[in-house]
Amino acid sequence: MATRWSRRSLLGIGAGAGAALMGRPALAQTYPTRPIRFIVGYAPGGTTDLLARLIAEPLSRRLGQQVLVENRPGAANNIGTDAVVRAEADGYTILLTNPANAINDSLYKKLSFNFQRDIAPVAGITRSPNIMEISPKLPVKTVAEFITYCKANPDKVNMASSGVGTSVHMSGELFKAMTGVKMVHVPYRGAGPAITDLLAGNADVLFDNLPSSIGHVRSGSLRALAVTTAERSPTLPDISTVAETVPGYEASAWFGIGAPRKTPPELIARLNREVNEILVDPAMEKKLGDLGGAPLRLSPEAFGALIGEEVEKWRKVVAFSGATVD
Repeated sequence: MATRWSRRSLLGIGAGAGAALMGRPALAQTYPTRPIRFIVGYAPGGTTDLLARLIAEPLSRRLGQQVLVENRPGAANNIGTDAVVRAEADGYTILLTNPANAINDSLYKKLSFNFQRDIAPVAGITRSPNIMEISPKLPVKTVAEFITYCKANPDKVNMASSGVGTSVHMSGELFKAMTGVKMVHVPYRGAGPAITDLLAGNADVLFDNLPSSIGHVRSGSLRALAVTTAERSPTLPDISTVAETVPGYEASAWFGIGAPRKTPPELIARLNREVNEILVDPAMEKKLGDLGGAPLRLSPEAFGALIGEEVEKWRKVVAFSGATVD
């Protein structure tokens, strides 16, 4: 039997829907009313942590609420990402996204989430090369000399990384696959501990994100052999590219912000607008440039498209390297 609706019921539904629609812009206008958690999937001291704190300070001022960086290291960024996937989609929990999120899509076989499905793209922050750097104790000064040294000492060179499946790790795996050298991968819980061991000579090489290593390179405490992008970095124009020795080699690091997938689009739009305004600031552009990166000002849709491209790119690299994690 067909259900009969009274005119009063229909008017009530219409009024309720209208109030909900009218309330959505108001939600964006009043948001936020309490502090926002900014989850970083790595230990303090690495590139992701550094960039999150760099953005959190001006974002706090613009939003009128504290944006609190919370480090949730472990499982190559997956613990932090899972925490955001499971969080309330209310705009009060956001994620520092990076290439590991794209890499893990194919590297890990039993993830509890799907990054592209469960994390909504919010805004880009920056993109920069990785840098191939070695301990000064290693007796080489060029990429070619490094390859020769590795081939003369198979499985005796320790390749540090900021964790299994990070862009730092996969940049090194791609190098191994394309050159045929054999190195022992030593994963750390973030770039900070990896750099510490590289400085101490306990590790030999690191394909680190440029922002967390550039200070050590400039001071001479670490020896830079090359950057991983196809072209030289304007920040370090005298440093060659890996591709100048290994044709076709290319890798880069991107960083941005994501949120739980059901986060209201008006809140995502608000965050995107505020972050892009921060990135337009010449002072911020200079800070990112000093770290070796360039602002990545994108709409949520464009940032999502970039993530999709990265997922497919690294899927091929993971297959090429044979790396996998259960």
